[in-house]
Amino acid sequence: MKLAMIGLGKMGGNMAARLLRHKINVVGFDFNTEFVNKLVKDEGLEAATSVADAVSKLEGQKIVWLMLPAGEITENQIKDLIPLLNKGDIIVDGGNSNYKHSQRRGALLAEHGIGFIDCGTSGGIWGLDNGYCLMYGGDKQFADVLAPYAQALTHADRGWAHVGPVGSGHFTKMIHNGIEYGMMQAFAEGLDLIKGKEDFHLDLAQITELWRHGSVVRSWLLDLTAEALKDDQKLEAIAPYVADSGEGRWTVVEAVEQGVAAPVLTVALQARFRSQDSKGYSYKLLSLMRNAFGGHAVKTK
Repeated sequence: MKLAMIGLGKMGGNMAARLLRHKINVVGFDFNTEFVNKLVKDEGLEAATSVADAVSKLEGQKIVWLMLPAGEITENQIKDLIPLLNKGDIIVDGGNSNYKHSQRRGALLAEHGIGFIDCGTSGGIWGLDNGYCLMYGGDKQFADVLAPYAQALTHADRGWAHVGPVGSGHFTKMIHNGIEYGMMQAFAEGLDLIKGKEDFHLDLAQITELWRHGSVVRSWLLDLTAEALKDDQKLEAIAPYVADSGEGRWTVVEAVEQGVAAPVLTVALQARFRSQDSKGYSYKLLSLMRNAFGGHAVKTK
């Protein structure tokens, strides 16, 4: 078995390494030659000098797996691959593309007889050792071809599934990330309350470690948090700024389009927006209004 992996950053590089460790041949390309050279040296990757070169090194039914940033980069790469592939070949988009874009791309590739799988990918930097969670969207015939690769990237048949037609893989991953936002926000708020109860002198590291065992809130997110708090509970070196990815926003938009109430997911996203507001202009307006109607004091710099 052999495939081409395009994009060898944190996710793509680790996925290529895991495939190679499971005796699956991988030819890889990335504009960052340091990524490529490290995988060649450490894992036995077959390096390519370009995307076209990577495709040329494949035989039979060609599989090209993309691990690229969502948006224009992925869009252009898929279009550029069309003349390089034959009918029956398969493109996998394992990045975090918008599912509506994936539906459109799948329809475009179908016109050329090229298979398309939109693959929601979860597991982060730990996937190399722990395995990934893969959500395949697309025709079953193409998902079946990719089953052996999924088994290598996950834990056999436990960490992957063909979830539905084109678009459903990235849709499922989008909702997955929206849920993740809500879970993270709940942990952050709860632990902030524990930290704030100063008269109890509570040990966050002790409590989060305790919750990992038998508690109904135990989870991998809790595991990671507990491990981090063992080393540092003050977090003074970390800025109170939380970035947001496209999936969180798209999940909230989906809720609006479906008319489904999703207050937890929405507020979790809004909390991230608030953390990104360095000017705090709305807070200044609130203080101004309190002063105007009630004469409440305004704190100045």
